[in-house]
Amino acid sequence: MEKTIGHHTHGSLEERKRALLRDGEFYRSGVAHARAQIKHEARPEVIFHSVLDHATWVLRTRADALLKPTGTSISVLAPYALTALGFIRKRNLGKPALGVAAILGALGWYLQRKRAQQVAY
Repeated sequence: MEKTIGHHTHGSLEERKRALLRDGEFYRSGVAHARAQIKHEARPEVIFHSVLDHATWVLRTRADALLKPTGTSISVLAPYALTALGFIRKRNLGKPALGVAAILGALGWYLQRKRAQQVAY
């Protein structure tokens, strides 16, 4: 027969004690894990990697927003761009390619500005 203390039985007190000890162990384990995680994430190379990931995400998001009206995205264009970059590197066409990119960028800027002026009038 179980002893009764107040409205709890002796067996339920033992179960509660085991449950509290188990919860305490889980809590201590969680604290130890969190401390290790913080220590790891404070390392300079991890911080640098995180910053690089964030910057890449921001640039990709902006590029995708610019490409949205064309119905394409960076993930669609990336294989073609990498193939073109490989070709440019193999043939040592870096400077001419930068010149062409600058001319195309200036042309795109001019056409966009011209279109904006036409819409304004």
